[in-house]
Amino acid sequence: MSGRTDLAFDPWDAGFLADPYPAYAELRAQGRVIHYAPTGQWLVPHHADVSALLRDRRLGRTYQHRFTHEEFGRSAPPPEHEPFHTLNDHGMLDLEPPDHTRIRRLVSKAFTPRTVERLGPYIERLAAELVDRLVGAGGGDLLTDVAEPLPVAVIAEMLGVPEADRAPLRPWSADICGMYELNPSQETAQKAVRASVEFSGYLRELIAERRKEPGDDLVSGLIAAHDEGDRLTEQEMISTCVLLLNAGHEATVNATVNGWYALFRNPGQLEALRADHTLVPSAVEELMRYDTPLQLFERWVLDDIEIDGQVVPRGAELALLFGSANHDPAVFADPGRLDLARKDNPHISFSAGIHYCIGAPLARLELAASMRALLDRAPTLRLAADPERKPNFVIRGLEGLSVEVG
Repeated sequence: MSGRTDLAFDPWDAGFLADPYPAYAELRAQGRVIHYAPTGQWLVPHHADVSALLRDRRLGRTYQHRFTHEEFGRSAPPPEHEPFHTLNDHGMLDLEPPDHTRIRRLVSKAFTPRTVERLGPYIERLAAELVDRLVGAGGGDLLTDVAEPLPVAVIAEMLGVPEADRAPLRPWSADICGMYELNPSQETAQKAVRASVEFSGYLRELIAERRKEPGDDLVSGLIAAHDEGDRLTEQEMISTCVLLLNAGHEATVNATVNGWYALFRNPGQLEALRADHTLVPSAVEELMRYDTPLQLFERWVLDDIEIDGQVVPRGAELALLFGSANHDPAVFADPGRLDLARKDNPHISFSAGIHYCIGAPLARLELAASMRALLDRAPTLRLAADPERKPNFVIRGLEGLSVEVG
């Protein structure tokens, strides 16, 4: 199948990565589904379609519960990538019912509103400590000094990863998440495979320790659930822990730095926020919408579907463009304007349907806590140097965010 080659959409172009939103506007004008030759995917740019297709059971995050690679017209991954795919394919984000339902039911016990609410004081205290350190130093890198350590510590605490073991978590996560970019390079794949082997090995040891000495943590909880008859293989436990660590901080880290960079570029909105801290909840939602941390979510077509008269056949892959959906003027008034008081904000940054982000309440809590701490304790926070964008499209973030205080 041939695809459009004249699109402004170019996920490897530095100009596009700096600001993809004008290209999304062109995509939306060109149709509801557009075949994109360089990746062989069908791009879906409109909010209504993205929202509906996230809930459509004719699509799946995997096809292997119904088809072999050959039956589906796809090639099996290279054997040397096997450690990554074993790890990735047993996590609930890449499973479909009934396996997805079984694992999500177990994990959701750790993310009940009451459990998340109990974490509030710990998150507020940690955010305050991190910001105080930043202020004491007169500034620093908001990414490494606040945005990263807060959610990594929280999810590591939930999983029961000792503080002394946490240093490799973020590098492992970054290397694994490199495989979610479009057409990843061989070097990216090698890094992901190495991280998958090391991370899996570490968690295997942690699970063995928790079997001997259970604690009040999620790993111990998953072991107990297995022993009580809720079947969960060791690989499913490992994949679940990796998914929670990766998903539990990646979006929060990027939402924090993307959000503060947007605030620095919109000083009127930042001043309004500084003057009225009750805007924090709506500001968190608007910043997630305005510069979306996860730009694209892929789904396989398990049964032929029709979108706007175009039949998309079984075996095709849809690229649901969250960033474009979040800037669709059919849903958001003046979508290119940052409006921290925006009332009607049905953004899709946390996905929807059965794969709606299980940690969304926790992410909101963390984002609000770090924002309040920075507003309270660093009221003169300002940008010290223009940041460099990460050369990634799917997971959108910055290499760092240099700030000054005082």
